[in-house]
This record gives sequence, structure tokens and C-alpha cells, in this order.
Amino acid sequence: MKLTTVTNVSVDGVMQGLGGADEDRRGGFERGGWALPLFDDEAEAFLGEIYQRTDAFLFGRRTYEIFAGSWGAMEDPSTSPIAAALHARPKYVASTTLTGPRWADTTVLSGDLAAAVRELKARPGGELQVHGSGSLVRWLFDHHLVDEIILLTYPVVVGQGTRLFPATGPDTALDLVTSRATSGGVAIHAYRPSGRPRYAP
Repeated sequence: MKLTTVTNVSVDGVMQGLGGADEDRRGGFERGGWALPLFDDEAEAFLGEIYQRTDAFLFGRRTYEIFAGSWGAMEDPSTSPIAAALHARPKYVASTTLTGPRWADTTVLSGDLAAAVRELKARPGGELQVHGSGSLVRWLFDHHLVDEIILLTYPVVVGQGTRLFPATGPDTALDLVTSRATSGGVAIHAYRPSGRPRYAP
């Protein structure tokens, strides 16, 4: 399976607390819910298609618990293509602390994560998707396990909060796969990592 990360970010790279005011207040973050007012019908349709094409999901613990508490609690997931996909596909969680997950078809990966992810990628199928899960995405990126990066960039500068990539880290060149923008200004880009960047002499 191809491992694809799907991340909603602001123009300044913030991915923390996009869904609601109290979704993630770590570090004193007070600007939660910045994405929803900008989440237009085109972005919603695009994400619905993305979720529907996956064969399995891989989450970090925090994102998994947020999703399980919202999407996982829906009484009728058939009313949303996102919820329908999340309920129908296997879910894997990278965590050394999560025990007894209540969401059906969930497997906790608590051992050698690199080996577990490589084993998942080696299975037949189309796509293993990672949504949110910033720490996990950075770890996968650093270990060269990501095949494609999808970024939905919202037209807002949040000005504080956890960013997708830290101030310092490994450098990676990206090849553009697809690019589009919604009428509401959400820029959607898909990239494929392609080794080290080239620098001017």
C-alpha cells in the first residue's frame, strides 16, 4: 500500500486545533477552530473522495482519540462518506499507552513502529492514509516512509500553535503531483518526496 499523509494547515503551517475551540489546547493554544469557517463544499467533497479511496488508516494516539470521540460516536455513519470510510476500514494506532480501544476494527501498534509500518505498506491494496497525527507524520517523514503528502492549506495565518514541520529538521525535495484551489481559497496540493533538495552553489 502507498502511505499518504493528509494534513490541513494554515498558511503559516499550523495544524493544531483546526476543528474546534477546545479540540487541542496544549501549550496554551487559544485559536482553535480556525479551519471550519473556511471549509467549503469543494474541500468537503475532496476529502470525502480521499477518505473513500483508502484501504486502511494509520493514526497517532491523540488524533485517534479525537476521531473516535466524534466520527466513531456517530449513530449513522452512512450519512457521511468520511464517517462511512472510517467505520468500514481497518484502523491502526501508533501508541505505547493506548489500551483497549473501543472503536471496532482498531489495532494498536506498540512495538517496532518502523517494522509495523513497512509490513502494512507491503500488504496488497491501494492506500494507507494518515490524517492529522502531526507527531506521527513528522516521524514517518523522517524515516522515509511517506509516499505522498496531501496538504490542504487554508487562507489564514493563525500565528501560534503546533506546525506540521518544526523550525529545524531534515530537508526533502518534493515533486508536485496535483494542484488545485477551491472557490473559497483552500489550496490543495499533493507532493511526492524525491530525495535531498538541490541547493544553489
